[in-house]
Amino acid sequence: MAGHIIAVVGGKGGVGKSVFAANLAIAYLQNFKQRPLIMDLDLVSLGDQNIILGQNPPKTVVELSKLQFGNLEPKHLAPFMVNAPVGYSYIGAPKDAVVARDLDIDGLGKVLKSITSIFNWIVVDCGNGMEPHALKVLEYATAIFVVTTPDIIVVNQTKRVLTKIQELLFPNEMVQIVVNRFSPTSIINPQVIQKNLGRAVFASIPDDVATCDSSLAKNTPVCLAAPSAPITRAYFDLVRKIQQTNLLEGLSKLKKPSGVAAKATATATAHATASASGGPGARSSVAAIDPWTGMKLRIHKALVEQMDLKKMNTDTSDPKARLVLREKTQKTVLDILAQEDTSSLLSTRELKAQMVKEILDEALGLGPLEDLLADDEVTEIMVNARDQIYIEKAGKPQLCKTTFTSEHQMMNVIERIVTPLGRRVDEKVPYVDARLPDGSRVHVIIPPLALRGPTITIRKFPKKRPVVQDLINYGSITPEIGDFLRACVEAKLNIVVSGGTGSGKTTLLNVLSSFIPATERIITVEDSAELQLGQEHVVRLETRPKNIEGEGEVAIRDLIKCCLRMRPDRIVVGECRGGEALDMLQAMNTGHSGSLTTVHANNPRECIARLETLCMQAGLGLPPKAIRENIASAVNLIIQQSRLTDGTRKVMYVTEVTGMQGEVVSLQDIFIYKQEGLDKKRKILGRFVPTGFIPKFVEEMEAKGMKISRGLFSVK
Repeated sequence: MAGHIIAVVGGKGGVGKSVFAANLAIAYLQNFKQRPLIMDLDLVSLGDQNIILGQNPPKTVVELSKLQFGNLEPKHLAPFMVNAPVGYSYIGAPKDAVVARDLDIDGLGKVLKSITSIFNWIVVDCGNGMEPHALKVLEYATAIFVVTTPDIIVVNQTKRVLTKIQELLFPNEMVQIVVNRFSPTSIINPQVIQKNLGRAVFASIPDDVATCDSSLAKNTPVCLAAPSAPITRAYFDLVRKIQQTNLLEGLSKLKKPSGVAAKATATATAHATASASGGPGARSSVAAIDPWTGMKLRIHKALVEQMDLKKMNTDTSDPKARLVLREKTQKTVLDILAQEDTSSLLSTRELKAQMVKEILDEALGLGPLEDLLADDEVTEIMVNARDQIYIEKAGKPQLCKTTFTSEHQMMNVIERIVTPLGRRVDEKVPYVDARLPDGSRVHVIIPPLALRGPTITIRKFPKKRPVVQDLINYGSITPEIGDFLRACVEAKLNIVVSGGTGSGKTTLLNVLSSFIPATERIITVEDSAELQLGQEHVVRLETRPKNIEGEGEVAIRDLIKCCLRMRPDRIVVGECRGGEALDMLQAMNTGHSGSLTTVHANNPRECIARLETLCMQAGLGLPPKAIRENIASAVNLIIQQSRLTDGTRKVMYVTEVTGMQGEVVSLQDIFIYKQEGLDKKRKILGRFVPTGFIPKFVEEMEAKGMKISRGLFSVK
């Protein structure tokens, strides 16, 4: 059974947190006769724990963090650890602040992850708990004991520490308040502290200056130096309470955030960079909180304290449940607002309604992104940093006034996006592809890979399923080309849509898929389900990333092989970007005609080269000529889509793959878009023109009874 890490954090310097950490471990030892481990990670008050315990370890936690190991065993720890004769083990901190800077936080994480298999109780002195190395401990901790004293200033500082822990998404249940140096005659009693902090006090340690000073003079913890003193009995009562209430077993089941230490390191780096260079990073890191944002944060904090939204918001797929939850949350927000002085900031009913809406969006939805997602003119949302959001309208990016209040709020939004899909984003997997319920594509990347904080990119999907008339209205194609493409799909030609990022490939693929007769069985394969097919007989398959153990991945190649056994009339692959291209071509060549897919390329010729490269990634060692022959026999038509400099998206080429000439795949353009200049508003002028070439497959289409006007291909 795995052991438990108890992180001890001081609400303020001088509260006796190091003494508490040492005696907590000793009390456990004396009551349950099991060896605990004490680890000193207070890298500000260096060496305090050495004095309290009377130990002087030859090596420190810094050197241990740099140790390379597979599975951590006691023999690995031996050089870095003191085994005291009385029965506890101890790993100390360095005495030199310069040495302390060399602590390897990732290495520390590996030690913390493995050490619970050696010790049942690990008590870690974490200083103020807000440094990156301390946050790494909190990620692996079962419980966080925050030590405070009956002092107004200390209680106020403790409140700030608790707020920070909450902002970092650690569960409230993890945090246990301990009042140290408690005196029955003190005006500030545990009840007062409890009311000020808004949390129950778990235990109180009585004030006993004489006993504590005497034990420090002997370099011996109180629980060993004065075993019958009232302060020692208080420590014994504390560890018994932990054991009797099964506190640690219950807390070990909580879901805790990961990657917190990495985010803190990245933020600290951004602050340092901003201070040194005055660069744009400073804008994101040190922006002052305005009164509106400040009120929002206060109300949101109060809302979190009154409602456990994570437990209540269980069924996000049920519209009625979402509506009930929103109404209940709105009532709570209004009750909280009634206790605030809103006369100066929320002077009108409209401003109050806006405040309530923003808080509800942050608590239950995607925060400031909700309005952008609701705006039909916005086609892309690009969050570069919490206070820098760009949007795309009419094909042109522009800076948006909307911002997030904090990176913590951004991480909440990211969690709401990825969790329902069974995906995750943390220090181990710092990027993820996901989708919103409406099919919009989402890409997220977080620190340490993203230096300015979490970054979100959303490719919005139109609420109405695109049809061919929409493309004609946008000027992407002409009615004649639309009719021709419809005939090609109905004739079961294998079609590849080629184009760059954001050129409209998926939209065009959606339109082409709509031409498939409703009587045919369609199977779609995608990384992130985006296709919006109107037919009824559709099976949708979506890839799956690796789980937390690094297993369980299901790639597009696996799904294509699966769908070949599912009796498809049509196979639609959202995008070929790896070895699955070879599987797709083989499917096209083995009776699954009428297949559709997309590829990243700049023109039809490069599309062929791209397909060849992707086929090589399958790792079968096929010669280039064999791959080209496969492409030439499988693909009938390439449609090249591009985004032009004025933001418009056009079909630039409709090209037939005519076969092989020597060792080269031969292509023939059927329609092209010819640019003819710019108008006064810098919009591109041009027209679609046929090349005069009549595709070879037209005769096959006519043999099937389809009527294709030869005049469609005449040069005009």
